[in-house]
Amino acid sequence: MGVCQRNNGCRGNFKKHMIKRLDNIKLNIDESEDKLICIARKKLGGNLRYFKILKKSLDARDKSHLFWLYSIAFSDEKQEPKPPLNKLKNPPTVAIIGGGPAGLFCAVRLIERGFKPLIIERGESVEKRRETIADFFENKRLNVNSNVQFGEGGAGAFSDGKLNTQTRDGLNRDVLETFCRFGAPEEILYLNKPHVGSDKLFYVLQNIRKFVTENGGKYLFNSIFDGFSVKNGRICAISVKNSVTGATEKFIVENVVLALGHSARDTFKMLHGLGVVMQPRDFAVGVRIEHIADEISRSQYGKNFRMLPAADYKFVSHAHERTVFTFCMCPGGVVIPSASEDGGVVTNGMSLYARDGINSNSALMVQMKASDWGGGLFDGMEFQRKIEKSAFVAGGSNYGAPVQLYGDFAKDRNSSAFRSVTPTYSAGTAFAPINEILPKIATDALKAAIPDIDRRLKGFASPDAVLTAVESRFSSPVRILRDLITLESVSVKGLYPCGEGSGYSGGITSSAADGLKIAEIIYQKCRNCM
Repeated sequence: MGVCQRNNGCRGNFKKHMIKRLDNIKLNIDESEDKLICIARKKLGGNLRYFKILKKSLDARDKSHLFWLYSIAFSDEKQEPKPPLNKLKNPPTVAIIGGGPAGLFCAVRLIERGFKPLIIERGESVEKRRETIADFFENKRLNVNSNVQFGEGGAGAFSDGKLNTQTRDGLNRDVLETFCRFGAPEEILYLNKPHVGSDKLFYVLQNIRKFVTENGGKYLFNSIFDGFSVKNGRICAISVKNSVTGATEKFIVENVVLALGHSARDTFKMLHGLGVVMQPRDFAVGVRIEHIADEISRSQYGKNFRMLPAADYKFVSHAHERTVFTFCMCPGGVVIPSASEDGGVVTNGMSLYARDGINSNSALMVQMKASDWGGGLFDGMEFQRKIEKSAFVAGGSNYGAPVQLYGDFAKDRNSSAFRSVTPTYSAGTAFAPINEILPKIATDALKAAIPDIDRRLKGFASPDAVLTAVESRFSSPVRILRDLITLESVSVKGLYPCGEGSGYSGGITSSAADGLKIAEIIYQKCRNCM
């Protein structure tokens, strides 16, 4: 708990000493949080010395009276730190395939349980990865193994670090506290829609790596998971290929965590060839829509919008037979090139901690069905690839993105000039009709949804808004089946599908929570065998 005069954001188990809790405390947007202790003493009395913000959200229902809403715990004693986790002595080796949130949080928890995991990551360390991505943004030189999709931190490392989730997993709080341990802002513990910011995630990832390596774990970057060996139905070894030298190395392991990420298309096919059972999944495709950030904030907050952070939004539209929804909204952010294969254009959104860019953007996604592309295991993956290649050609065949003003898109006419909104996609853009890239069912749904959302957020259907294609990596097109109890692959013992790429989460928080869950399963199994 923080000292009452300020919220110091201390973490840990404060329940033992918590004596009071207040909910629905209101502060006007121009009032200091120092006022919270005065409110508490007036309502509760006593010598309250410590407090901790449990939740903070903005109430903007009445634009003439905006206020922050708090839930706060108060105590007369400082909290005690959480006790350390029990550790195993000489546990078996665990290989983690993928250094995104699922893989990294699995590694952290395994370290805390006494393991020394081996992290296999096809991309580069976050420092080198940032340079490689900058080169792609500026010079359009794509590294197919290290890019926005692949590399330390996964795709989420370069898309704002949003930590809000729709899941009610009991591990979500653990995920937030772990992020804070490694340098994320303390406010993510109580904000209604927490985010870290791509700039701060850069250092969080380095701190996690330092913790893992100083405690016996090991990273192998530029390393592609190339196959595995089985003995008596159980994993016994994996092979790893260095993407720079081409050298292959074999590792004896008893447990393998498949934290692949949603874009590991070649790995999915390799696993299928080795008999790992998986199934196709429905997913969504769409575009990025960009507006002026101040106009979104004014529409959300009214005349006092400049006193608040850039506004976000989240909408679902049922105006068409296909559901349309916003996703990965980036206030004050940019649209970024996110391809991971030659000859394809993929978009994503990114914002820094300050969220102070001129534009705001969001993915605008249309729910698709397996019948839209066929019934084969990898037909959905090929459908994604097809629209990415169409976008590549429409954008000029040089990783430029096809764009169209919403006003022109709605009237089926070509765009010829930008108006108030200038696109932020750094690899260049070219005017092209979106309906020649996405299937008709998707564009019809978008045309119905945008004016429908505008009825709830005035200005969303601005004719000047820019649509950038395509957003195609919403989720994995396949799921690797796992046992409901052991969480192992139904095909191979000791193989643990994990996180977004394996089809068991969506977003940073739920992926990280799944990584923690897999780590605990492995710990319990190994403890019972010793």
